[in-house]
Formats: sequence, C-alpha cells, structure tokens
Amino acid sequence: MITLLFLVMFVPRVLSSSTQVAAIFPQDPALRIGSSLTATCSVSAELGIHAGTLYWTLNGKRLPSNTYTVLGPTALNVTLANLNGSQQQSGDNLVCHNSGGHVLAGSCLYIGMPPEKPVNLTCWSRNTKDLSCKWTPGGQGETFIRTKYTLKYKLKWYGRERECEDYNLGQPYMCYIPRDLALFTPYEIWVEATNQLGSATSDVITLDVLDVVTTDPPADVHVSRVGDLEDQLSVRWGTSPALKDFLFQAKYQIRYRLEDSTDWKVVDDVGNQTSCRLAGLRSGTVYFVQVRCNPVGIYGSRKAGIWSDWSNPTAASTPHSERLQSGSCDPKSGEHNSTLRRELKQFFGWVRKHAYGCSGMSIKLYDQWRVWLQKSHKTRNQILQGDKS
Repeated sequence: MITLLFLVMFVPRVLSSSTQVAAIFPQDPALRIGSSLTATCSVSAELGIHAGTLYWTLNGKRLPSNTYTVLGPTALNVTLANLNGSQQQSGDNLVCHNSGGHVLAGSCLYIGMPPEKPVNLTCWSRNTKDLSCKWTPGGQGETFIRTKYTLKYKLKWYGRERECEDYNLGQPYMCYIPRDLALFTPYEIWVEATNQLGSATSDVITLDVLDVVTTDPPADVHVSRVGDLEDQLSVRWGTSPALKDFLFQAKYQIRYRLEDSTDWKVVDDVGNQTSCRLAGLRSGTVYFVQVRCNPVGIYGSRKAGIWSDWSNPTAASTPHSERLQSGSCDPKSGEHNSTLRRELKQFFGWVRKHAYGCSGMSIKLYDQWRVWLQKSHKTRNQILQGDKS
C-alpha cells in the first residue's frame, strides 16, 4: 500500500517536468539599441491550440497584431523594430499568451550598449594601511543592461593578478582594498567593465602606495584669542598620530568663515608649522576654523601628496572693540592720517621705553604694543567713568 501511494505521488511530477507546452526562440537574447528582433512562440500540438489565437506582450503591454506572423498551426512570430534600451536591468519581459491570457512561455530581452572604456581611475591610501580606488564609466556611462566593473591589481614585476572585493554599495564605481599591501613596490591597477554585449578596459595606472598617502584630519584643533587683540585669533593643532612613525614633511592649510556665512577664506601659506595666527578679523565676532594636512615626502617620496579631509569646525570669538563699547564714531577720512601719525609716534615712543636692545621691529613687538595701548584706553575709560560718578 505504501509503495502504491509513492508511485501515485511521484509519477505526475516526472511527467510535468519532462513536458514542455511552449517555448520562445531566441531565448533571453542580448541586443544593441536600435536593433530589430523576430521571436517565435512554438506550442505543443498536444494542447490543441492554434497559433492564430495567441498574442504577445512586452513588459505587460499587449503588442499590436500587425507585428505578428502565423507560421503554422503551432508557431507565431512577432517582429520588434528599432528597439529602445531595456527599461529594467534584469531584462524586458517578452511573453506569449493563449487566448484566455494565460502565460505559455517567456523570454528576457537585454537591450543596451557594450560598456566603454572606464576613465579617471585614481587611488589613495589612508595612513599607508589600505588602498581605495574610484573611477568613472566611459562615455555617458548608461548601458541599459547590467554592467559589472572589476578593479584588478598586481605588483608590477611579479605576483599574480588579484581582484578587489569590497565595493561601495553607495558609490558603485569605487572599491576598497583593506590590507596585505606592499610598500616601496609599484602596483599596476586597472578596471574592467563587462556586460552581455562586450567588455572594455581602462588605462593601467602604476603607483607606489607611499606616493598616494592621505592622512586623518589634524587632531586637537584649538582656536583661542590673542590677549585683548580684537582682530586676531590663534590656531594650533596636533600632527596625525597614525603617521608618527613615518618620515614625512607635512604641510597644512587653514580655512575660516564667519558664523553667519558659508564663504570660507583659505590660508595656503601655513607650511609645516602646527600653529598660525589669523589677523584682520572683525571684533566681537564668532569664527569657525578648520585645518587639513598634506603628508608630503613620506619616506622620501617625491610625489605631491594628497590633502586630508578638513577637521571638524572649531569655533571661537574675537574680543569686542573698546572703541565700539565706548560709543565713539569711526574717524572721518580727513582725520585718518593724523590719527595714524599719532599712533606711530606713540608706538616708537613705547619701543624706546619698553624694548631696549631690540635690533629690529617685529609683528610680535607691534602686538605687544597694541595690547599695552588697549589696556591704557581701558584704564583711562574706567577713571573717566569714576570721575563722572
């Protein structure tokens, strides 16, 4: 009884899997945009269906009957001219139906273009520990069918070809190599693009990891006032700890903006020092400051290096001007020259009194005088206010 039940359950499955009621030829073709296609739906004579009762749909839309040709009682053609690119990368659905709308057979049409040569391949290394590369698809980039991009690399003079495996889902034209990289040895790197209509390969770039190093943004960025100077701020920062064991000459850039502005002003000539003074600022104003680093010449590399990201913004405000607080007006243009002459005379008098032995004038000395002058104004204002009371 058990054997008979097994045969009853098993036999129908064998019959259904070995019997094909209909088929479309060609099956799942790949075609260039602008091509024409003639497809044939063939049905089994056992169905007792005449081909003249069948119809076609493309992506669910019924195709007009004037594109059909009845080849016989069991075969119906459809001709599609000047095909457009596939509406979906998984292929357009060409389906043959019987008169009742039931699906008899289906085929996927892949209509697009072969890939063009990828361009703009660039790579960088974060602190010499890894390698990231990005590129741009050739031409317009759109092929209308799924195109696979593969980043490949190998040591220039020896070693086997390898493929990058960590692709960025948010940025499909980028790949990340996290480890097992050689230093002091050039790599050859390229990108291959392939789809059902062809393939294309980018130019091969040759690089040493040490030549494309970028680092983390400078750490511990601090912005502070310069005494009572209302138009200056002092900026200082630390070097990247990830590069402390490498021989390199860092160079830095600073940028700053007003609190209510989106326009940044960049200071290019910072060099390799880890502090800088911003001058000519507005008094009583909040500024946002950022710093970035370019690790030049790691282990003697002659390449220019790659700038890091900017550090997180650090905010600080300049002191309020004593003149503005006292309510006095700015000097008129006719009074400007006499005011400048008077202040210079005061400055040189202060130098003779407070800076014996100085062989030359410096901005630091001038800053000290300005601090002294502002304190004198403040003291005089306090005395005047005391007399009035």
